[in-house]
Amino acid sequence: MISCRTEYISLSPQDTEAFGRRLAAYLEPGSVIALSGGLGAGKTCLVKNIASALGLNENITSPTYTIINEYRLPGGCPLYHIDAYRLIGDEDFDSTGAGECFSSGGITIIEWSERIPASIPEDAINIEIEITGPQSRTFRLRGINL
Repeated sequence: MISCRTEYISLSPQDTEAFGRRLAAYLEPGSVIALSGGLGAGKTCLVKNIASALGLNENITSPTYTIINEYRLPGGCPLYHIDAYRLIGDEDFDSTGAGECFSSGGITIIEWSERIPASIPEDAINIEIEITGPQSRTFRLRGINL
């Protein structure tokens, strides 16, 4: 993985896995990660890599229809995986009650965060994923320097 201060270039799925492990090392209860990027950018793949690095051995699936999937990390900390793709906006997000995840003491990762910009906490780690090739991605980070 080639890295600059706030931009990481992944040239392979292995690079993306390594990026997920590195990011997971910085997470603690209360952390929020807001992911954005187009279809097929690798948002769910990154969530799987982060969850695995945190010790979760469950099959992680995108909560496109359920909106929120909750998992328990070793030690009991909840991991909330939210998918905002089907939400119309911040008001729709508020009506799901998903905002309660932010104050639960768990780790929250949101896919399609650009659909609910006003709902994202100010201290969230924002990651924009750009597809740059069949297996390559650029990750642009705000809110953290790895």
